[in-house]
Amino acid sequence: MHFTADFIAETYQLGAGSWTLAPVTRGALGQIWRFSGNSSSWAVKELLFGCDEEQVRREAALRQSAEDLGIASPRLFTNRRGAYVSHVAASSGASGSSGSSSSSSGSYVKLYDWIDGAKADASDPGILDWFGRTMALLHTAGGDASETPNSWYERSPQDVEWKALHKQVRQAGLPWAEALGRFIDTSAGELAHWVTPADPGDLVTSHLDLQPQNVLVGRDGPVLLDWDNAGVTSAEREFARAVYVWSGGNHVDIDSARRLARAYRSAGGRAAITGPQSFSMLFATALNFVYVQAECAIDQTVTAAQREFASRQVVASLRGMPQLEVVSRLAAELDAVR
Repeated sequence: MHFTADFIAETYQLGAGSWTLAPVTRGALGQIWRFSGNSSSWAVKELLFGCDEEQVRREAALRQSAEDLGIASPRLFTNRRGAYVSHVAASSGASGSSGSSSSSSGSYVKLYDWIDGAKADASDPGILDWFGRTMALLHTAGGDASETPNSWYERSPQDVEWKALHKQVRQAGLPWAEALGRFIDTSAGELAHWVTPADPGDLVTSHLDLQPQNVLVGRDGPVLLDWDNAGVTSAEREFARAVYVWSGGNHVDIDSARRLARAYRSAGGRAAITGPQSFSMLFATALNFVYVQAECAIDQTVTAAQREFASRQVVASLRGMPQLEVVSRLAAELDAVR
């Protein structure tokens, strides 16, 4: 951590007080801290691998549009310079607006409302109804997008890239090297076959990380968290990925999937699953995530803790990789939900 509680209080003009910072959870791209003082709390997200200023502006704009439609989410606060993200220099802790940079020059932080609540139960019919409606509203809020989606959602590593990475992993002696090799020789190509560019007529600006873990149920109901990935995607592909994730993944519950899909359609959602091709975003993100985490696990320019975290992510992701037969069954079962 390159920053202090006093730095946050000063940067966001919160006044004097006895401020504290406590670590809460670590994600693939950053660390969440609870920042407390003066009988209030906020969430600080520390971005560990640099920051894209335009991405943060998209996040803020979509979050506001969604709030206008009734979707509850933590507020994203501006700092004393009016920026939604603050740069923490590695040496001085000085603050500034965001920009693209590597983690070697420090980190970046964003400040949000702290939300108290329980994790969303994806088996709860009421939560499934809420989520279906929420996704439909998101697609309304971000409709008629025209930008090209990020390649993370439309391209997956090629065979030559996988082979080169696997060679480096083997040379590093990582214990999951053989499991990665088996995956490359089997499932990687099978899933990559379905990864294609999206239909330009189906694009929306949306959340892009609609998982149960990004929903907390507070005293006033569900709250959607973690808008960092907000950007352009295919409504059909985000819908398909969300249905897969919220209905149990490879342990799919068809009744849950149908309920979610009906709630989405009833709220005006425009997307429909047409076959395995609808899951292109699911496959692309799963493949790309394993690839970048494996890269991080052998990257000597990051910390040992970051490499260890990446290794754990690779192992967990290989075990939970989407199965084409499950996705095909899901697509067939939902064909009538239009």
